Amino acid sequence: MKCFVTGASGFVGSNLVHELVARGHRVKALVRPESDVRGLSGLPIEFVHGNVLDRKLLEKEIEGCGWCFHVAASYHLWMRNYAPMYEVNVEGTRNVLEAAGKVGCLRIIHTSTVGCIGSPKAVNGKITPSTELERMPNDQLNNDYKRSKWRAEDVAVTLVRKRGLPIIIVNPSAPVGPRDAKPTPTGQLIVDFLNRKLPAYLDTGLNWVHVRDVAVGHILAAEKGSIGERYILGNKDGNWTMKEMLLALQEISGVRAPQVKIPYWVAYRAAEFNEKISYLTRRPPRVPLAGVRMARYKMWFNPAKAIRELGLPQTPPKQALADAVEWFRANGYVKK
Repeated sequence: MKCFVTGASGFVGSNLVHELVARGHRVKALVRPESDVRGLSGLPIEFVHGNVLDRKLLEKEIEGCGWCFHVAASYHLWMRNYAPMYEVNVEGTRNVLEAAGKVGCLRIIHTSTVGCIGSPKAVNGKITPSTELERMPNDQLNNDYKRSKWRAEDVAVTLVRKRGLPIIIVNPSAPVGPRDAKPTPTGQLIVDFLNRKLPAYLDTGLNWVHVRDVAVGHILAAEKGSIGERYILGNKDGNWTMKEMLLALQEISGVRAPQVKIPYWVAYRAAEFNEKISYLTRRPPRVPLAGVRMARYKMWFNPAKAIRELGLPQTPPKQALADAVEWFRANGYVKK
């Protein structure tokens, strides 16, 4: 199949392109002119230079492709001005999905996030991981990244319902693994740990999943997914507290895990102070307020639907972390 991939130089996008090529698919990769494309080096793919705001370019380049994977997104937990992020994540999504529908793509895969699914509820002290059916309450749309992605997902749902476009939504949890070049906030957490720049931690939780499984999940969604449905791309054994994740990193890397747990209110006040300084220095805060707000909830999810309907692979989370550590060390992110 000939495939068009936006965000092809990013963490999930580059791993998706590698998996598509390994399966014999042809790939047209949309990258911005300034993008770091080392993660795609040596692959037999066609590069398209541009961005998701260029509607005419999208229609021209997507034509003739059977599958379109819209992976591109602006992922920032702090910006001085969030308008460009909304433009890319919302209007860029509309451009890509409508262009792919107009030129007749058979399947259009929209990459959302578990941040668009309601966080799990605790009953009698026990947390039940969320499924795709858990609605997002307004109080959990507590930062601009989540709000922009939620609006983007709403665009996708509306285009299915009103125009019948063959869109399938995937919601990755917290992917880790190789080719996290930027790195992402979760990748940066691992880098900081390895460089001994993580003196303490918050009592939170994430669903950790190998980025390769997320990439394969995109392809399986195109092959087997039902139009209009969404699928959590996570790991059934990946719901770990932050302390559990850090202890796993300690075992993998030999670096001692931090022992100090910060109270939520202390982290919140520190993040507020950090952001005030950032507005003056124009440098991103060390502790973004959006990250602290998200950490208030244990973001644990149940990927049973994707496992059952798509056959989503389930690489052990510890292996995902080990592969991330190996890649960061091999590519100069860790000080010797």
